[in-house]
Amino acid sequence: MMTNNQAANQTVDSVTAINALENFSGQRDDDGIVTVTIDQSKRKMNVIGDSFTESFATIVDSFINDDSATGLILTSAKETFVVGADIDQLNQIKTAQQAFALTEELKGSLRTLEMSGKPVVAAMTGNALGGGLELALACHYRIAIDTPKTKLGLPEVKLGLLPGGGGTQRLPRLVGIQMALELMTQGKELRPAAAKDIGLIDATVTDRADMLRQAKDWIQNNPSAQQPWDKKGFKIPGGDSKHPKVVPIFSIAPAMANQKSHGNYPAITHIMSCVFEGCLVDIDTGLEIESRYFAACVLSAESKNMINTLWTQLNSIKKGQSRPQGFERTTTKKVGILGAGMMGAGIAYVTAKAGIDVVLLDTEIANAEKGKAYSVNILDKAISRKRATEEKKQVFLERITPTVSYDDLADCDLIIEAVFENREIKAKCTQQSEAVIPSTAVYASNTSTLPITGLAKASTRPNQFIGLHFFSPVDKMPLVEIIMGEQTDDATLAKAFDYVVQIGKTPIVVNDSHGFYTSRVFGTYVSEGIAMLGEGVHPRSIEVAGMKTGMPMPPLALQDEVSLSLALHVSEQQQADMVAEGKPIVVRPSYEILKTLVNEHGREGKKNGKGFYDYPTEGDKHLWPELVNLYSPKSEQLSQQDLVDRLMFIQANESAKCYEENVVRSVADTNIGSIFGWGFAPQHGGTLQFINAMGVSVFVERSRELAAKYGKRFEPAQILLDMAVKGEAFSDD
Repeated sequence: MMTNNQAANQTVDSVTAINALENFSGQRDDDGIVTVTIDQSKRKMNVIGDSFTESFATIVDSFINDDSATGLILTSAKETFVVGADIDQLNQIKTAQQAFALTEELKGSLRTLEMSGKPVVAAMTGNALGGGLELALACHYRIAIDTPKTKLGLPEVKLGLLPGGGGTQRLPRLVGIQMALELMTQGKELRPAAAKDIGLIDATVTDRADMLRQAKDWIQNNPSAQQPWDKKGFKIPGGDSKHPKVVPIFSIAPAMANQKSHGNYPAITHIMSCVFEGCLVDIDTGLEIESRYFAACVLSAESKNMINTLWTQLNSIKKGQSRPQGFERTTTKKVGILGAGMMGAGIAYVTAKAGIDVVLLDTEIANAEKGKAYSVNILDKAISRKRATEEKKQVFLERITPTVSYDDLADCDLIIEAVFENREIKAKCTQQSEAVIPSTAVYASNTSTLPITGLAKASTRPNQFIGLHFFSPVDKMPLVEIIMGEQTDDATLAKAFDYVVQIGKTPIVVNDSHGFYTSRVFGTYVSEGIAMLGEGVHPRSIEVAGMKTGMPMPPLALQDEVSLSLALHVSEQQQADMVAEGKPIVVRPSYEILKTLVNEHGREGKKNGKGFYDYPTEGDKHLWPELVNLYSPKSEQLSQQDLVDRLMFIQANESAKCYEENVVRSVADTNIGSIFGWGFAPQHGGTLQFINAMGVSVFVERSRELAAKYGKRFEPAQILLDMAVKGEAFSDD
């Protein structure tokens, strides 16, 4: 029998071992319950990396070997719990063996912990994502503080990965195979209440003190806790992979996944394979199966592309890579928005959501009120889903002041003009605003195509005139394209950049030109699809090829969404500008088709129910039957590979031209702008990463093939020819 002194010494050794670790602290109460608090001092949020795995192994060993420790609570000192793995670490992996070893090391500790025979509780202070949730899944009981910002999920698929810390095995054993597949293949993130409803977590609380109290109560009531899957006779909820009710899921799920992803995301298939195979065997074998598929994901081209852009480059943008140095951070307090249409109303919503006062101005008060009502509708939906309250809604709406008077802009520090794409109207708005706004205020236009330098001619202070191009719908689209006019100064850019970050959007910075970056390159995608139609490619083949690329919508359907009449107007405006500037007129191959459909057939797009598609009041949209009569499909159709390559290469090559012409200022801005701006196939990591991954020389060779068959527009940009000779790739380093 152990003496009291021996037990006391072990207690001191255990807590001392934990407190000796960097970023972890341990406390023991009178009942022997050890609370381990994770607090990585050099990070805003806790992540799982090299040092974490080693330290966690020490914590597990010291806890298990401490006979006086009756239970363990894992929690965080931060407002979040653990937000996932250190993705930068994954970038360093070169072999399957390295990837396998990386995930097996942490899983070994997690498995040891859950089989210790002592109760372990995850007390989650906020977000538990990816590896953070997998850490919690290896605990016997899970509690989360229920806040509107808290998210729980396994979103690894969004970076071309799968949950490699046991998620593909523990999740289906907790919530059933069908629900687990849905959560992991879609990367869904749940609020605590929803997570509790499906059995992902066991309890929700309102504050930290209550959470720790409940955790200790549970430990005392469950002194010999076991995971369900370690108990004799355990069965997966709803059945294992060979259960008659589950077999159809694995028959249908791959087809459904392919219908959405078109085979562009191998991680989805790997997740389904992990679950199918792992749920036919014991948990330990299943965990090893997961590690092997995890290695396959880490080494895939898709994952490397997505991590490079959606992690590394996105973080560099968020850290202010494109923000000019030497200017103090500014906080925007009041924004005047000119035009209360769909764009203006959306900008008003996201601005007020950030706690900024808004003056929403239109020519008629009814229009301004209607613009404010846009926020009302969004807030009412949030209330119905219990994500907001009536009280918070009223506080929110008090920030938005509808008006028809320019005098109400007098104390705004930022003006955003969001009126119709007409130079005269925009010029009048500029002059009326500048007559009343402070001399320090920044004036921004939300134009998507008209050059900022030209619009700034109506301003008496063009150095404070800038473009802020939002995307529709504003409340959902994450990007804002900041456009520098020829006279825009860096102080104005810094203020605009800070505002975009303040409202929770991702800013990219571009220089002035026709269509800037996003509209210019996006236009090549839809234009190429329309050009194919004129060449005799069957419209259905065009749309299938569009989906095969990984783009969010095929080109003809997407043009309908944007509006055929708007595209025609923009094209004619640009042609007029070229004439005025004495430049040769460049007309896209889609122009004549747009003109025919809009002017001769009144087909303006989805907005009037008639575009390339018909939009019946009842039933699904469908391609307009007359298209094949107007543009007869040729008997011999082009190969799908040629169609896919045309749609992708035209975008990538135009992006390279933008980079060459200094329209875009960085590789990161170019790649992120393409994915967040118009949905360029994310699995390729952006337009320039598409070229990098293929190899510049290979891209040049294929571009020349396409140019020979389909036109000079596919001739590779000069910068690509130069890079191919030098063996270079696009990089901001």
